[in-house]
Amino acid sequence: MSQPRLPVPTNLNRTTCYPTISPTRPANSAKGKTVVVTGGGTGIGAETAHFFAAAGASRILLLGRRPDPLLATKKSIEAEHPNTKVTATPADVTDKGQVDAAFTNFLKDGDKKIDVLISAAAATGPLEGVDDVDPTAFLAGVQANVGGALLVAQAFLRHAAAADAVAVNVSSNAAHVNFARAFASYSVAKLAAYRVWDAVAFAHPEVRVYHLQPGIVDTDMNRAAGGVKALGYEDHVSLPAGFMLWLASPEARFLKGKFLWSNWDVDELKTRAEEIEGSQEFNVQVVGWPFGGDSEVKTVGGADSHWKN
Repeated sequence: MSQPRLPVPTNLNRTTCYPTISPTRPANSAKGKTVVVTGGGTGIGAETAHFFAAAGASRILLLGRRPDPLLATKKSIEAEHPNTKVTATPADVTDKGQVDAAFTNFLKDGDKKIDVLISAAAATGPLEGVDDVDPTAFLAGVQANVGGALLVAQAFLRHAAAADAVAVNVSSNAAHVNFARAFASYSVAKLAAYRVWDAVAFAHPEVRVYHLQPGIVDTDMNRAAGGVKALGYEDHVSLPAGFMLWLASPEARFLKGKFLWSNWDVDELKTRAEEIEGSQEFNVQVVGWPFGGDSEVKTVGGADSHWKN
């Protein structure tokens, strides 16, 4: 039995690419940009790399564990977009040496810096609930996702463009929604990875960091978890690819730091740009924080007010 979609804050629930987030739209131009995509061999990462190439990116680094998908994606991008130079580097994002070497080697020729990072590499981890999951496997799943986010973030910060660098943390609604007991390890990991990238944004306000639930896409990882089949609906892979391309454009600055879903209609979001930018909306936080009002707050307690027997 299919499950109903979760509600969205826009009147339209998008399921595929549309003109506003298309790579052919001039406002989404990536001309001359240097882009890094982790998890770039297949699925959402590969499609996103295609979109940036179509939008004019000059150089793209694809990172992933498996060489064959990386090389296949590189070949297909360069065949369609010969002006884009693609580098395919097999690397495990949980291995600091491999991550650092991949970034350094990619940028060793010339003085180019990274304009856009798409952090899309992820691991599902064990598919059991907290009551019966093996603790070692649970923590290994968390370590893989959080460690990968940290190492990629550190490498990115060493090589990020000084002006208007963009990082997109490809997250999941599992970071803030309990929708299946089997995703306990993954949910914990994704919320922690969100905090890693949120810490990057806090320490480096000059960098535009975004967090994205990419939709329900029929990727290898989703198939392994039974996602699309179990839910009974699917989003096309072009949706998150286009959304991330648009996030890298100047139009999306008002959403800096926000946790977003690719299903949300960006045209509607743009009509509320000033309101959203100046609010806590789309932040992951305690509901109601900061607690409103200008009334005086009385603080009670103190060093001598603790309980005494």
